[in-house]
Amino acid sequence: MTALTADPAPRDIRLSLALEGGLALPESGTIALLYPRAGEILDALPAARLLVVTPHVADHAFFAAHGLALRQQPEEAGKVAAVFVCLPRARAEARDLVAHAAAITDGPVIVDGQKNDGIDTMLRALRERVTLSGPIAKGHGKIGWFISPGGAALSDWRAEEATLADDSGRRFVTLPGLFSADAPDPGSALLAAALPAGLSGEGADLGAGWGYLSACLLARAPGITALHLIESDARALDCARRNLDGSRARFHWADATQPLPGMQLDFVITNPPFHVGRAGRPELGAAFIRAAAAMLKPGGRLWLVANRHLPYEAALAASFRKAGEFAPGSAGFKLMLGEGPLRMAKTTAARRRATGSKGKRR
Repeated sequence: MTALTADPAPRDIRLSLALEGGLALPESGTIALLYPRAGEILDALPAARLLVVTPHVADHAFFAAHGLALRQQPEEAGKVAAVFVCLPRARAEARDLVAHAAAITDGPVIVDGQKNDGIDTMLRALRERVTLSGPIAKGHGKIGWFISPGGAALSDWRAEEATLADDSGRRFVTLPGLFSADAPDPGSALLAAALPAGLSGEGADLGAGWGYLSACLLARAPGITALHLIESDARALDCARRNLDGSRARFHWADATQPLPGMQLDFVITNPPFHVGRAGRPELGAAFIRAAAAMLKPGGRLWLVANRHLPYEAALAASFRKAGEFAPGSAGFKLMLGEGPLRMAKTTAARRRATGSKGKRR
């Protein structure tokens, strides 16, 4: 499998060492690969037998481009010969994924992760429950494996959905591992309270998560005809479908950093992410801003909340004719507004034409 981007975790090296150190893969049957990330190189696994399971649209697209079979959830994999778990960071989500793995195979369950994602804690917990082989350490991570004792053996690790309520009494369903799964994010709550009740027409919520911000806006703005929830995590989007009245909500499993084709929106709202794992990535928010500008009508507006330290002013200024803070915000968050999207492609083309015309002989 050829990587399109840098390998974010050296799993293939650890897997090769494990295969040399006693791990035996079944000679036939499907091998489920749970939650790998875009860019990962896994040449030690037989590509023709792989089934990639991921709820994340960008990861899904990466492995689809490499011709691999795909599913969104472990339950969709059916019974498989072996499972390779790429450990997520959230503890409850990680345990749930390992429990799923044990339930869908009678063969080996291979668990791999980085130290800063909790692999040491996971392996210690597994030693108390199963006969664990390894672990092998390499590249700031570890890999261990065990023969599945059957789904019931780890069933108490399965994560249960949570139900929470906001200050208005609205109730929401969430899942472990989702952004702000235990309570509405303070930034989203701040933006929800500041958005004008007079918003109308067709809009979008970029990075909608489990639907909190969208639900608040639809409740207070009856003039909205349609609100598109654009979310990259299929699990969060499934929760949003349950949390919102579907009469005006539209749900899209898509990468919010890329504009959806054909959109002509009156407004966009967003509380964009700025982390990948533990790494800060403020360029994600800038990509959300550019995507919003590309989907808005000429008079459209973007309403955004961001942590105070994030430098989104330049991205807003590059994408909108008018931009700045529209309300005081709080000590930790700023509330920002972009009005009148600039059509970047047309602007760039015009600049190129102007530059190209200079120096031409007439």
